[in-house]
Amino acid sequence: MKAVTTETPIDLEIVNDKIRELNVPKAGNATIREIKRLVDNIEAASGKKFIRMEMGIPGLPPAQVGTDAEIEALQSGVAAIYPDIDGIPSLKKEVSLFAKNFLDIDVDPAGCIPTVGSMQGSFAAFMTLSRLNQAKDTTLFIDPGFPVHKQQHKVMGLKYESFDVYEYRGEKLRAKLESYFSKGNIHSVLYSNPNNPSWICFTDLELQIIGELANKYGVIIIEDLAYFGMDFRKDYSKPGVPPFQPTVAKYTDNYLLLISSSKAFSYAGQRIGMMVISNQLFKMRSDDLLRYYSSNEFGRAMIFGTVYSLSSGTAHSAQYALAAILKAANEGKFNFVEQVKEYGEKAKIMKKLFVDNGFRIVYDKDIDQPIADGFYFTIMYPGFDGPALIEELLYYGISAISLSITGSEHTEGLRACVSLVNRSQFPELEYRLQKFNEHHPLV
Repeated sequence: MKAVTTETPIDLEIVNDKIRELNVPKAGNATIREIKRLVDNIEAASGKKFIRMEMGIPGLPPAQVGTDAEIEALQSGVAAIYPDIDGIPSLKKEVSLFAKNFLDIDVDPAGCIPTVGSMQGSFAAFMTLSRLNQAKDTTLFIDPGFPVHKQQHKVMGLKYESFDVYEYRGEKLRAKLESYFSKGNIHSVLYSNPNNPSWICFTDLELQIIGELANKYGVIIIEDLAYFGMDFRKDYSKPGVPPFQPTVAKYTDNYLLLISSSKAFSYAGQRIGMMVISNQLFKMRSDDLLRYYSSNEFGRAMIFGTVYSLSSGTAHSAQYALAAILKAANEGKFNFVEQVKEYGEKAKIMKKLFVDNGFRIVYDKDIDQPIADGFYFTIMYPGFDGPALIEELLYYGISAISLSITGSEHTEGLRACVSLVNRSQFPELEYRLQKFNEHHPLV
């Protein structure tokens, strides 16, 4: 493999200097936020704009119906008033309707709780579920996944186990999950669907397997729906009309859903998400909860114990924004899926540019079907492991993150996010990839 040359699009010495200043053992293994700061510093020093694919943040305008409703709420004075910890009634009603219209599930408004983004929702879920049953002290992650969920466990001192699901798709998933569940220490399972970072999507068979085993072993499933409706191979945009966003909730009552407003509604900056707790889980009682909470009912412990302790509720005006967005979606006045299809269209073009220049797609199949085009895709280049490829691409003005920090066994791969790449950058991306391929010829 040919070493990087001084002919790279970004000055060699600038990149080297900024990597040294980062002061981490290996830049390619840095966290997402560290990679972002490194690229910021290189851009500032070089005056050249990167093709930025490291951050999974929206690249589209926020839903206007939400912005308008939030402005109106602020002007009415809600900023001076504490919201109810479990959410304003109008939002709880619309979340419940949204679950019915787009997931085809029935959830009482009581179990629909706004959170400070799905990040707070996951933190609260992990904290509460780890205290539900004294004999069960471990979360299972179906990887690859969002690295910060494991960071949350480390911060709280909680135990977790994980496995890369790619070799255990379809019916193979049953035995793999049962090998963990049968030990008796797993209180919950977390996965994202569509998946961050690989963009694989579980089939109904796989969701049924997960649900059946959750019932058999009393395990709670945390389904992260950060990219709700964004498997663009099917149209999940019509309220009350199939197909519906696939969910494990069709196969078990042992579920807790995390629904983000950041990607599907492009409302990331206001940090508001939704926790949807099944009716059965909300009312579940366990005296083990009394070790930490004043109530042995899961829903009350979650709201008045964990969520209250973390933030005393979610920003008042943002709740009105989300309520308006969901109301418009529930009434068929706002097609949120159509709004974000741009991500899939960009991914299709960008994947081709990478493949045409010697890169390969790492997670390329959903069992026997080509993977969807969406918010993320995964790439590798022969001869490089993931961290080394991250560092090498910096000289070409391209940023991503290593799959090695996501729990993936494909440590040679990278996660690329399409959201912040403008179509006007495609010619420059193609040029930089061509230079990379020229400097690192494949034999």
